[in-house]
Amino acid sequence: MLQGLYNWTMRLADHPLALWALAIISFMESSFFPIPPDILMIPMILARPSRAWLIALVALVSSVLGGLLGYAIGAFAFEQIGQPILASLGKEHAMAEFSTRFNDFGFWAVLGAGITPFPYKVITIMSGWTGMPIMTFFMTSILARGIRFFLVAGLLWKFGEPVRDFIEKRLGLVATLFLVLLFGGFMLVRYL
Repeated sequence: MLQGLYNWTMRLADHPLALWALAIISFMESSFFPIPPDILMIPMILARPSRAWLIALVALVSSVLGGLLGYAIGAFAFEQIGQPILASLGKEHAMAEFSTRFNDFGFWAVLGAGITPFPYKVITIMSGWTGMPIMTFFMTSILARGIRFFLVAGLLWKFGEPVRDFIEKRLGLVATLFLVLLFGGFMLVRYL
């Protein structure tokens, strides 16, 4: 089953509309969607290493734009949209306390969430809700998401074939590690 899913993802990654799909997923992930763009970005780079930098750029631009939507949700629609999203992640009780401390560490919070598997949408919504200066949020988002996506692109561009061989030989292990990282990021949100 995993091999079939992997093969389907690799075919999708080489599809002419793959960049658009990546842009949509990256945009949505930054504000409300739970699945990170790496699910599509990594196979896309493995399928077409010559496009690694373009793929990273598409993920960066769409993720930052999606982050601005998350910021707007926090700033203008927190009660209706933002609070239910954060509550689904188990953060409803910690939000008031967190909001008083958030802007003191805002740059570092955005930078950390933008680079790590921590769900970035939590930070984008919280940035708008707490009133973090929009330019601080915007510039830090560009830096953080740029580091994350271009680092992944660079590593896959440089070491792509061995990485692809490793994934194909140990698909079950790679899938398990990815799920552990994804689940760990959500658990980190829930218990911080």
